[in-house]
Amino acid sequence: MTKEEARRRIEFLRREINRHNYLYYVLARPEISDYEYDQLLRELKRLEEEFPEFASPDSPTQRVGALPEKPTFAVVEHDPRMYSLDNVYSYEEFKEWCGRLEKALGKLPQLVCELKIDGVGVSVIYEDGRLVRGITRGDGYRGEDITPNIKTIKELPLSLPKDKAPAYLDIRGEVYMRKSDFQKMNQERLEQGLETFANPRNATAGSLKLLDPKEVARRNLHFFCHSYGRVEPPKYKSQWEFLSAMAEMFIPVEPNRRLCNSVEEVKAFYDEVLEVREKFLYEIDGIVVKVNDFALQEKLGYTAKAPRWAIAFKFPARQAITRIVSVDYQVGRTGVITPVANLEPVECGGVVISRSTLHNFDEIQRLGVKIGDWVVVERAGDVIPHIVKVLPEKRTGQEKEILPPKTCPVCGGKVVKLPDEVAYRCVNRSCPAQLKASILHWGSKLAMDIEGLGEAVVDGLLKRGLVKSVADLYRLTLSDLLKLPLFKEKKATNLLRAIEASKDRDLYRVIYGLGIRYVGEKLSQVLAERFESLDELAQADYSQLVTIPEVGDKVATSIVNFFNDEHNRRLIEDLKAVGVNTVRKRRENLPLAGKTFVFTGELERFTRSQAKAKVQELGGKTTDSVSRNVDYVVVGKNPGSKYDKAKKLGLTIIDEKEFLALIGEK
Repeated sequence: MTKEEARRRIEFLRREINRHNYLYYVLARPEISDYEYDQLLRELKRLEEEFPEFASPDSPTQRVGALPEKPTFAVVEHDPRMYSLDNVYSYEEFKEWCGRLEKALGKLPQLVCELKIDGVGVSVIYEDGRLVRGITRGDGYRGEDITPNIKTIKELPLSLPKDKAPAYLDIRGEVYMRKSDFQKMNQERLEQGLETFANPRNATAGSLKLLDPKEVARRNLHFFCHSYGRVEPPKYKSQWEFLSAMAEMFIPVEPNRRLCNSVEEVKAFYDEVLEVREKFLYEIDGIVVKVNDFALQEKLGYTAKAPRWAIAFKFPARQAITRIVSVDYQVGRTGVITPVANLEPVECGGVVISRSTLHNFDEIQRLGVKIGDWVVVERAGDVIPHIVKVLPEKRTGQEKEILPPKTCPVCGGKVVKLPDEVAYRCVNRSCPAQLKASILHWGSKLAMDIEGLGEAVVDGLLKRGLVKSVADLYRLTLSDLLKLPLFKEKKATNLLRAIEASKDRDLYRVIYGLGIRYVGEKLSQVLAERFESLDELAQADYSQLVTIPEVGDKVATSIVNFFNDEHNRRLIEDLKAVGVNTVRKRRENLPLAGKTFVFTGELERFTRSQAKAKVQELGGKTTDSVSRNVDYVVVGKNPGSKYDKAKKLGLTIIDEKEFLALIGEK
């Protein structure tokens, strides 16, 4: 390849990767599979290494770099300042705001309605189409330079199309975390003995302040642009035009927006969004209404803290008042003890709440909460309800302190609190609660996928002393299982078959099933691609592990510590002795090797991600776009447009039953 050919290919790959980031993260309409995306990224990285003269700081390969040279954030002036928004909380207040617009302008202007993302405000600056700086909102006048962390946001382009980009563009927007990522992160932090975050916004703010961009990248942050500070030369005349122009340059813009010409139209949009609020992937706490015409915005001007031409029309708070009846202590897979409050049942946001996590004992101390206290509970989307404050004025003097347990509430073993952790832990490796959680995790769909190994079954196995580690599952006999309640020969035989089948799972599932701290499903796949076997991973030292882009200091240390532990080493030898596969499978020898699948509609047996994992485990590939390169289109209930396109292209269409037969499942 000549230098000129390499230059053209590198430029093409950068454009394509930025386009696919936008399609995937913003529009949720990916055209290629994760594997195909990774191949594009790898090719770009290889070409940049081969032709270093074409390397560029705005390349998608440069998103997650090393630690900044100075372990502090510089303070940067905003130009112009970043304003806050005034809020209204009722239709009457909103109509009053519209009345002030009419009085100032002679009539109600055209309005743009957007969703109010519950995130963290930032400024992102592009010069000559290149992302040069990311700044926190700070006090509105000054913020912190968090450029390395902003560059980890995958859908935010590091460079803009040259024919469309202004010479200088300062966009303002919200960095946010999706609900599912927030829940997953908090669960991992609980298991690791770390302090949990109260809500996605707090988790996002904390993530942006981290000094290690690799760790920020693991948090999977996202961004939506909603306005700008300065554009040179000026080129946009309205908010609608500006948002449309940003989308054309692949800058993420929240797609649910509407042009309105009356108060009633705005209210209709508000009501529609409120009704489906829970269905969004991210937290929203209202809508933002702006005057569309920039000339009219300029005429209306600003108050001391907010623009007169915009208002946040907030949703009702999802809070309720109830009383703490008692506190339970839950013991997790890693021994972490989590206090959970039992509440007098109360309706909140359409759901009856009777329990709320207290996170940890530092949080209990911060809130000053006691058993018997009246408290305000808040429900944020699908996130577990949490207590936001205590109402001390309602105390009677009968309330009781919530103290850390001195012994494990399950096994009576020793409880410790390490200096660098907020959690209290049961250190008894034989604790039934830890063993139960470990077995359930091992048998879960994304790990070893042992169908029939539910909570009641595991309780029965532990009660009768039939299993003392996950390896003991593979020593169970028919007579063992027939001792369990409600087990007949057919049910017992099916479970034994499922356990036997799990011996042949791919390496990444075994790694994930082991429950190594900080190692989730995706990282397990990365490790299984890097190492041929569990033994090879176990022998890897810290210096080897940190060369993997997805592995930072904390993760590498955790992996090394896990495999240095004698208990874990014995477990791995035990798993090998009972016949569990601990090596990476050769993809070309698998039954679905070379086959590409698309899924559309709702499946009954699996979630979409589980079905994709099955295909990948058997050597196949999955994609979200329908083309002639697809071998099978699997159709569930209520299929979408992919089904129609597949029919037009004459592709092989199968239902879920046929798919199960293809993968060898009943």
